[in-house]
This record gives sequence, structure tokens and C-alpha cells, in this order.
Amino acid sequence: MENVSTSFIQRLPFSKGYRKYLPLMPLAMESLDFRGYDLIISSSSAVAKGLISGPDQTHICYCHSPMRYIWDMQEEYLDSLGLQKGIRGAIIRWVFSRMRDWDCRNSLGVDYFIANSNFIARRIFKTYRREAHVIHPGIELNGFSTVPSKEDFYLTCSRLVPYKRIPLIVEAFSDMPDKKLVVIGDGPDMQKVRMAAAKNIEVLGYQPDHVVRETMSRARAFVYAAEEDFGIVPVEAQASGTPVICYAKGGALETVVPGKTGVYFHEQTSSAICRAVGEFESQEHCFEQGRLLENASRFSAAKFQNELSAYVSKCLASDRSSNTASSS
Repeated sequence: MENVSTSFIQRLPFSKGYRKYLPLMPLAMESLDFRGYDLIISSSSAVAKGLISGPDQTHICYCHSPMRYIWDMQEEYLDSLGLQKGIRGAIIRWVFSRMRDWDCRNSLGVDYFIANSNFIARRIFKTYRREAHVIHPGIELNGFSTVPSKEDFYLTCSRLVPYKRIPLIVEAFSDMPDKKLVVIGDGPDMQKVRMAAAKNIEVLGYQPDHVVRETMSRARAFVYAAEEDFGIVPVEAQASGTPVICYAKGGALETVVPGKTGVYFHEQTSSAICRAVGEFESQEHCFEQGRLLENASRFSAAKFQNELSAYVSKCLASDRSSNTASSS
């Protein structure tokens, strides 16, 4: 049976809006008691790696990214909230500065870093000056299926948050009235998406997983404009036999093979997306489902579990060897 323990933030008012408690999160993480464990594995995109561990414990952090909004994406984050200037903006910048100090300091408590992509390994080194072993995330391939022939529409699916750039994709397809786009997802950018959508764009909002997968299998191609740490959804699209049209930065460079499983565009602009769609259509015959499924198989859940287990065992063996040498 799983033993789930939560921090004091769980008991605060409006805890479902946990992002409002960002300044308290370091303290919340440090308040958790891990003394009874020899091995600690944290899964962190923010503060989880900030737990306190002792010299006889092995702490392995599977890092999805250093906190984007306090490091290299700070200005983009503040701009999306309209907080580049003013008193509130100044306060947030001060909070972020203190959190950067905390983030760097607690990175020293991690014994081994695992990155979810080579892109994030580089970001970890840039931020913490620490090397990271890369293990790509995995998906359950059995949960996806293919169809014998595609339908004449494109698909994008994501949380509608600023860095996903869904309004940009909608804008691009609004400029291509002869091409149909289906948008699945919900979030803060929903109003922007609906305002930018022309008649050739269908906005479905949130949909359950089975609808997403069924729609993904029928789509002509999947369109993705985010600079992602890894990006699970483009892999899911390929597992559905659907090629990917994506921004050539971040994790997509490791999951999409140009000319075989998808097409890249190199600028986050409407015109770049339009050109990429044209390039895709000119070579659509090259994207064989067998190649797509073969590429997706590189990111299976079984492979992830095997690689993670092997690396954890290697780290534990290394620590046992070091402890034996230091005590002799």
C-alpha cells in the first residue's frame, strides 16, 4: 500500500491554487521527514529536489527542468502575466531572485541528476554546473492505435498556457482557410484561442483521453509550437501513426526525425508554421506508419523502467563502494 504524505500547504486555504504558495514551497519541501529512507528519488520541475537528506542517504533527482520561470524563461513568464513593470513585478522579481539562491544551494544536496532529455541536461549544467544522466520518459504504447487512412484535418492538443503557443498555431491556420485544424485542451489562453480561430478551426476544449487518442489517430498531422523540456504528446502522436510538425528546439529535436516522422519549423511565427505545413504536404508520402511506430517505440514505458532501474542500481553500488572505502 502506498503511504502518501503531504506538506503543510495541503492544509492551507485554497490549496488547489497551489501556485499562489510558491514562496512557501521551499519551506514546505524542507519540512518533510525522509530520515527513514536509504534511497530517495525526487521527480522535480521546481522544488521537489530541495528535500533535506543525510550523508548516508542517496538522493537521485529525475529533473524535468530547473524552474523555467525563475531562470531562462523569467522574462517570458512575467510578460505573459503583464508584470514586466510596476510594484507587483518588482516584488515577483525579488521573490524569484531569492528562489534562485535557494535553488542553487539545494542542488548541492542531490547526489545524482537524471535529465528527461539532452536539452534539459544542458539546462541543468548551465544552471547548477552539474552533469546529468539522460533517461527519456516512457509511454504505454499499447494505449495507442492507428487507422488505415487519415482524415483531412490537422490537430494540436495541449494545456492552453502561454509557452505552449497554441494561439500562434490557430493564427497560422486562420491564414490557411483551406486547411482544417482541431484544437483540444483548456487553460488560461482559451479566450485568445477562440478569438484567433477562423471558421476552419474547431476548438473542442478539454476532452477525455480516449477522445484525444482517437482524434490523434485520425489526424493528418500533429502541430506543436512549444519549446518543450521533452514533450510527451509528439511521441504519443507518432505512436498513433501521425506525423508531427514541430518547433525545432528543445525535446522535439530528440523525438521527431525530420523527413521520416515529421517536419521542423525554426521560428515561432505564423509564417514559419504555414511554410512547414506546405513542406509536410509536399513530402507526406514519406511518413510511413511503420517508421512512426518504430520511432515511438524508443520511448516505451518498459524501456524507461529498465533504464531507470539500472541507473539507480549503479548509483547505489557506487555509493556503497565509496562508503566502504572511506570507512576503511
